[in-house]
Amino acid sequence: MLEKIKKLATAYGDEVVAFRREFHMHPERSWEEVETSKKVVEVLKGLGCTIVKTGFGGTESGVVAEMKGGKPGKCVALRADIDALPLQEENKVPYASQTPCVMHACGHDAHTAILLGAVKILAEIRDELPGTVRFIFQPAEECGLRSGAKVMLDEGALDGVDSIGGLHVWSLAPTGTALYRSGPVMAAADAWYLTIKGKGGHGSAPENSIDPTITAANLVLNLQAIVGREVSARETAVVSTGVVKAGETVFNIIPDSVTMNGTVRTFKKEVQDTIEAAIRRVIAGLCAAGRCEFELDYRRNLPATVNDHEVTMTAKAVCEYVLGADKVKETELIMGSEDFSYFEQKVPGTFFFLGTGNPEKETNNPHHHPRFDLDEDALPAGSAMLAGFAWARLTGEVRG
Repeated sequence: MLEKIKKLATAYGDEVVAFRREFHMHPERSWEEVETSKKVVEVLKGLGCTIVKTGFGGTESGVVAEMKGGKPGKCVALRADIDALPLQEENKVPYASQTPCVMHACGHDAHTAILLGAVKILAEIRDELPGTVRFIFQPAEECGLRSGAKVMLDEGALDGVDSIGGLHVWSLAPTGTALYRSGPVMAAADAWYLTIKGKGGHGSAPENSIDPTITAANLVLNLQAIVGREVSARETAVVSTGVVKAGETVFNIIPDSVTMNGTVRTFKKEVQDTIEAAIRRVIAGLCAAGRCEFELDYRRNLPATVNDHEVTMTAKAVCEYVLGADKVKETELIMGSEDFSYFEQKVPGTFFFLGTGNPEKETNNPHHHPRFDLDEDALPAGSAMLAGFAWARLTGEVRG
């Protein structure tokens, strides 16, 4: 059956590319994916799917649908995220974004198109499917604390599901390859927002002020010692300061306050706990030493993405069948984050990657770049992988 799935994916390749270009030209930001959701529903209904629910989190964004096979069995879910980023596209291509300052710069347009291609494939073999495939078109992956995955989970998107698979296009891997990993694969993403409060004054008389910039400068350096001296070298963690803002434009004024923002990336909860406690301690100590007050808002935005071993081995075997065993590799740990992690906290799942990087086509720019694009030749393989994964999870068959 996997051979038939591969052939169907090739046959539907042009349609999948057309889907992707349509979504790319009309991107919608997180929780605003109304027209995208309507288009998805239109295609799914035309393929005989049952629409389980549309609109999540009090919006009109997001779709959950099902396809029941001709035989009884388990339920496997396939997920694609559908939101775009607040970014002005710089690509000069016929399918460039037509919406100012909104762009599919992470490949979610391709994810949506690839999953629709998988639905078309599964519709062709529906009578032979032993069980149910649930299709999750998720809004707001790029939304941090208001994660679309968490909202969908809270509203029952995975009720009755036995396992789940998700695919991400990956411009850092060559077209024609796939990446997988069992266990932790993408990091938990924490964010911290800090205001250090001092006492402003004239730059010529610092003794009459309480200078928050000195405390901020010390903090930037001291935060780096947390990973180096409080986290085991056998663990993986990152603490970064992304924003430091002090004063306006006047050179001889000591500001009243400094604002700082940063992120923490970890893979284990105990490491996450250690780093948060250390950050709080270091901030309190340095502010006390500098006679400053502070306000800290520490947020655990997304948990780590942790792949189930058995489900991941299913995905690996399918990817090897579709692309060839030599084209499927184990990925290194990825410090970026993904709210697919919430789904995997509910049911066993796997999140794997489809290479779309091709320097000759200039599709190897990093994700979230204004010239991000992808090699559309990879899209049929993506549809075959998702459809093949669903078939394999329901039947146990991963060869032929």
